[in-house]
Amino acid sequence: MGIDFHSKKNKTSYTTREADKSWIEAMQTLLPIDNITSATDVGCGGGIYLKALYDIGISAVTGVDFSKTMLEAARENCKDYPNITFQHGTAFETTLENNNYELLLERALIHHIKAEDLSVCFEEGHRVLKDGGHYIIQDRTPEDCLLEGSDTHIRGYFFELFPKLIEKETKRRHSSAFVRETLKKANFKQIEEITLWEKRQTHETKAQLLKDISERTGRSILHELTDDELSQLVNHLDKTIKTNTNIVEKDRWTIWKAVK
Repeated sequence: MGIDFHSKKNKTSYTTREADKSWIEAMQTLLPIDNITSATDVGCGGGIYLKALYDIGISAVTGVDFSKTMLEAARENCKDYPNITFQHGTAFETTLENNNYELLLERALIHHIKAEDLSVCFEEGHRVLKDGGHYIIQDRTPEDCLLEGSDTHIRGYFFELFPKLIEKETKRRHSSAFVRETLKKANFKQIEEITLWEKRQTHETKAQLLKDISERTGRSILHELTDDELSQLVNHLDKTIKTNTNIVEKDRWTIWKAVK
């Protein structure tokens, strides 16, 4: 199973949110935003973070994705942003020019990359960045994934109800130590790491959240469940979550920053 990023039915799965202010603030803390004029988001999906990069003051932003369907969705999502451009490529072959960007973002990307291939991804990142350029990698470690569920950390309930997802989830996640080690081997320096509770979305009602879950919106792990299992999850969440309105859903992430 798993999500098919090329399928038209999943085209808008990663376009329906906006980057939260917690993410914006993290970037402003980690990066010299005033001195960055060019950025690329590799694995840009539906373009949510392309718009965020532009909105915080980066004047030229390029989105790269291996899915032409996702790029089509991102173009539509960013249609009011004339300085956002797009390139079809992968994390291993971005098709971007050498030494051309001051910032490279890879958010929710590296868990799709096998451990033995992560060095190739980071070497490609090193190639496209200018000297002194910043590399931001945002993903979940196994520890991030397995925090218990709550009215704000909805994801935790997925694994409590379906323990079979734990192996699938942790197997595809890289440890923090491995990410740092691989960055060093790719000749990155000044490696920093923070954790971030990023607000995913505020759901006005529980029904809105349950609809989001039932449609698997922006949650690739839910594509590992059958339709019947997904219905079980929705029913479980309906019974377990006590809040009925203004549910603030958050996920915990690890962010690594490195410099070329």
